[in-house]
Amino acid sequence: MVFHIKAFLTFLFHAKSEHGVHSPFVYNVITKCFYDNSKYSEYTTLKNYRKALLENKNTIEVTDFGAGSRVFKSNIRIIAAIAKNAGITPKNAQLLFRIVQYFQPETILEIGTSLGLATSALSLGAENSKITTLEGCPTTLSVAKDHLTNSTIKAKNIEFINTEFTKYLSSNNHQPVTYNLIYFDGNHSKKATLAYFEALLPTVTNNSVWIFDDIHWSKDMEEAWKIIQNHPKVTVTIDTFQWGIVFFRQEQKKEHFIINPKRNLSSYLFKKIRI
Repeated sequence: MVFHIKAFLTFLFHAKSEHGVHSPFVYNVITKCFYDNSKYSEYTTLKNYRKALLENKNTIEVTDFGAGSRVFKSNIRIIAAIAKNAGITPKNAQLLFRIVQYFQPETILEIGTSLGLATSALSLGAENSKITTLEGCPTTLSVAKDHLTNSTIKAKNIEFINTEFTKYLSSNNHQPVTYNLIYFDGNHSKKATLAYFEALLPTVTNNSVWIFDDIHWSKDMEEAWKIIQNHPKVTVTIDTFQWGIVFFRQEQKKEHFIINPKRNLSSYLFKKIRI
């Protein structure tokens, strides 16, 4: 907890808005995507999907293959509590929707479905894309699939796969599939994150967009983020504190940006840090 707060304060000190960003590509991402204040109708759909999960008081047993939870002390959990404490925040769901809408990837891979809160944003942002979402816990995946299928999202463009992430990625390395966008929200550990990164590098194209969740989760995750930034195939990265966004555009010089995803940086001072 103390580490997380220190990391957040360091982010606040270094974070910038679009001012001083000389890369036209990154400038456009910030101004046309991050700071897009349009009131999209899809935001209501995202809100309703979250509301349905928050109203679900059923209890499930979660199989956790990741780095564990700072909130839950037991694997027996109420679905509403998982949605409230472990899922993507409403604002980040909207930002993820905008990112996907902005880049319009034809194929998306999500590592870590959980209850499908991020999955719903991915689906709504690019309704014509093919989405593959991986989840290690069969019970959690079943809840996500049921809720998404029975919501207005319908999940027609989503393939749900119950699998251990490393095993799935290793088996697919022999015949790499091209993913235009990958959202990494699985095992938040240095070892696992770097393993996923290396396993999926053969799928990279010049226009690939990779989003790593919780890059400041721990010292180990920050170390993993630094290694990813320094990889020779990586050219541009954006640190939004919650996410590390990676680009592989060979026409651009290597640059790393720390960007506040909200125009008003002072508002972050009153923002509750996810734990």
